[in-house]
Amino acid sequence: MNKKSQLLKGSLEGCVLRIIDIEKETYGYEIARILKENGFEDISEGTLYPLYTRLQKNGLIAATMHKSDLGPMRKYYSLTDKGKKELEDFIDTWNYLTKCIHSIIRGNI
Repeated sequence: MNKKSQLLKGSLEGCVLRIIDIEKETYGYEIARILKENGFEDISEGTLYPLYTRLQKNGLIAATMHKSDLGPMRKYYSLTDKGKKELEDFIDTWNYLTKCIHSIIRGNI
């Protein structure tokens, strides 16, 4: 596993939670599209769908099935209260870590 993918693995869950939070309710393909449009070109659906399953199993997201005009029913995801708390914790931790890392990178030691 390269360094980029190691860093990504630790932040992808938080990014997915934030996308669901912004969209209120969205489906897997849409989440993948948003990630790709925001620089995560290397993320495959094979990486994301196990993540959705894990988030759902951990009670962070809920899934409901909705009819699609384009074919089979789609599974839409929304944040649970536990997921909202997890997202808040992720954002707080992310902000703290980036502040610390930027300080060191900029030579403010």
